[in-house]
Amino acid sequence: MSEHASSTVPTSTRSSTVSARVAQALTRHVSEVFGVMGNGNAHLLDALATTRTRFTAMRHEAGGVAAADAYARAGGGLAAATATYGAGFSNTLTPLAEAVMAQIPLILVVGDAPTTGARPWDVDQFQIAAGLGAPTFTVGRDDATATTLRAIEHAVHRRTAVVLAIPYDLAAVASDEPLRADGTPHHPALVRPSRVEPVARRLDTAAAALRGAHRPLILAGRGAWLADAGPVLGELAERLDAHTATTALGRGLFGSSPRDLGVAGGFATEHAASRIAEADVVLVVGAGLNQFTMRFGEAFSPAAHVIQVDLADAPTNARVDELVHGDAALAAAGLLERLSDGAGSGWVASAGHARPAPHLDRDLGDGSSGDGLCADGRLDPRSLAHRLDELLPADRTVVQDGGHFIGWAPMYFDIPSPDRLVMVGTAYQSIGLGFPSAVGAAAAGHRGTTVLCTGDGGGLMALPDLDTVIRTVPSGVIVVFNDAAYGAEVHQYGSRGLDQTPMLIDEVDFAALARALGGQGVTIDTLADLDGLTDWVHAGAQGVLLLDCRISTSVVAPYLSEMMHQGPRPVAVD
Repeated sequence: MSEHASSTVPTSTRSSTVSARVAQALTRHVSEVFGVMGNGNAHLLDALATTRTRFTAMRHEAGGVAAADAYARAGGGLAAATATYGAGFSNTLTPLAEAVMAQIPLILVVGDAPTTGARPWDVDQFQIAAGLGAPTFTVGRDDATATTLRAIEHAVHRRTAVVLAIPYDLAAVASDEPLRADGTPHHPALVRPSRVEPVARRLDTAAAALRGAHRPLILAGRGAWLADAGPVLGELAERLDAHTATTALGRGLFGSSPRDLGVAGGFATEHAASRIAEADVVLVVGAGLNQFTMRFGEAFSPAAHVIQVDLADAPTNARVDELVHGDAALAAAGLLERLSDGAGSGWVASAGHARPAPHLDRDLGDGSSGDGLCADGRLDPRSLAHRLDELLPADRTVVQDGGHFIGWAPMYFDIPSPDRLVMVGTAYQSIGLGFPSAVGAAAAGHRGTTVLCTGDGGGLMALPDLDTVIRTVPSGVIVVFNDAAYGAEVHQYGSRGLDQTPMLIDEVDFAALARALGGQGVTIDTLADLDGLTDWVHAGAQGVLLLDCRISTSVVAPYLSEMMHQGPRPVAVD
């Protein structure tokens, strides 16, 4: 079949093609598709246009996958991305790897080489995806519906990204699938994953350790949120008189509870880090305990007994002393049943006066006197983040791109709940996924303002989808932490004497770029310039406003200081 033969499909047969069967199966389980149209997926998108599923046109194929990922993280459910074969597929690889590593259920529907053999421009997409950990499901003429449903089931059960491939020569041909009496293909119900019951004796052992604790701590992650374990964990903390804390991806799980210490690890306040280090028994629920949460091994006391509740088959960190394999909510409920009302440790009660909310209990930096400026005349990012938290609408979803600035919003912003903080790129250590992630998060159903925090380096990488943000996000603020550099590299390598030329970026006028694409843009040189944000909020917070914030490179983020020195160290500020 020639490259253009498939464009002449009669309208009468379009609803029964292989691509149409894929679209019909997808639309039963997916309400949003993000991507870029090309030769390999044109017929799929044509078929989707006749369904209830909404398609958002992105400006880069990587943006389609990042948007679908963010949509899922923000609570929208399973989403799909789509791209053509070859170069379109290979453009998706970085966000595809991120989704796999972050355990995000996601369907990437792509074109593929014809069944008759590869063309000069085809690559082995099956092996490339497998190298990232993403399995590929390839549809045929007689199984397009069944294969699509198998791909969806795999993504949901395994909590991973999968590739659904449509060979080019099958995209527009009639499906040979057997039909029901009414002329439609059979759509069996998806088998939903069952909840894993923890082993009773494991709960008995964990309950005994918690009962004997003098300074118990409950540390919860995104897994606790996904299992809806927050309320019962809060009740368990009350019964134990335990402190609570979360990973960055669990921000907001415990609301405004006075016993909550906020984020653990590199984003923790000094007070929180100190209290966490005092704990003698730590119950970790739905958190992987990566090096940042563990502060490179120094988060917990060496004498602390660490219990992990997780769906993983083995402990995810060598520091774990015992593993309770099972659903987070079921495990928490089981522990609560085993602990009597008199099990309280008295640890939190003995602390005395209440402290400010963790995001308010922060060093405001060199600019705390009012102008927000460091000695070099540029904004202190800590003062900036604190002031932004005061001015931004309270009903917000925060989307965080990667880079040196990655901690300022999670540390200084109030986050309503874990699904209102989206950090695409953290699992794969990627930057440049911010703009498309904002598109996906905004589509997930929250009615408030989508706040994207990105850097100048990552922002330039993702620039094609600044247009998509402005086109599709009904209420959005883009905060560009613009230090005219790849800040993390300056601090990690420039500080060691390496040539900084490749680490520097000529200052870009992002505000002008936003205006050129139809949005609003303001350059922020001092805190007083944030009056533009105040005006935007008072006018109804409609449309997209970009704040090009010129920040200083003299402030080293605490998490980066810890990473550079493989342990907590004072933050050096010039």
